[in-house]
Amino acid sequence: MENSKVSLKLLIDRSNHKVLFAEAGKGFVDFLFYLLALPVGTVIRLLTKKCMVGSLGNLYDSVENLSQIYIQPNKDKDSLLKPESTWLTQVPLLLTHESQTPSSSEKKYYICGCRRHISNDTTTICPNCRQYIDMEVNYIAPPAVNTSSSDEGGFVKGVVTYMVMDDLEVKPMSTISCITLINEFNVSDMGALEEKVVDMTTAEGLELLKASLQSKAVLTSVFLGNTKA
Repeated sequence: MENSKVSLKLLIDRSNHKVLFAEAGKGFVDFLFYLLALPVGTVIRLLTKKCMVGSLGNLYDSVENLSQIYIQPNKDKDSLLKPESTWLTQVPLLLTHESQTPSSSEKKYYICGCRRHISNDTTTICPNCRQYIDMEVNYIAPPAVNTSSSDEGGFVKGVVTYMVMDDLEVKPMSTISCITLINEFNVSDMGALEEKVVDMTTAEGLELLKASLQSKAVLTSVFLGNTKA
């Protein structure tokens, strides 16, 4: 999200210092759904070990400090510490560049002596010639394919406005749903309601990720600073 900005409109109950819900577009909803695709190791790395609730930070630390001599020769600690997710490259809005996985063109590939097998790990042994697959080859990416105008990327359609609740429940927005929700919240003083447009930055993205693991009032916690929510 370093070079991206996503806006959303909050409906705030000033009398209770609480976000009732947010009006959001495709970018923010894609970002929320993208959080479900984040591997646990990536979450820990993004939030840092000290910010993690429970003992997962210690588990991450254990793998990080474990000597390579205890690791299976065909395994890499980065597969746990920096795991890949197949969906990450499809989402336009990312927390930071660190959460992205390397593209195929950035990886290194190797072949064996008989040139019948390929691998991205030089410790792999060819099942045919029984030699290490360690001769580096150049990867040539296929030409870019022009996607149709209907292919917006991400996860949800962009023609819809979405309602995001304080606890991150997401649903399509309508006038009826807004009125129903205000009635459910028992808002007696309509004058206490305030609309506020906010921009998501990398800082808010990380705070939202952290709050989503700790709170049922995520939007209130991130945008109003109510840590007791």
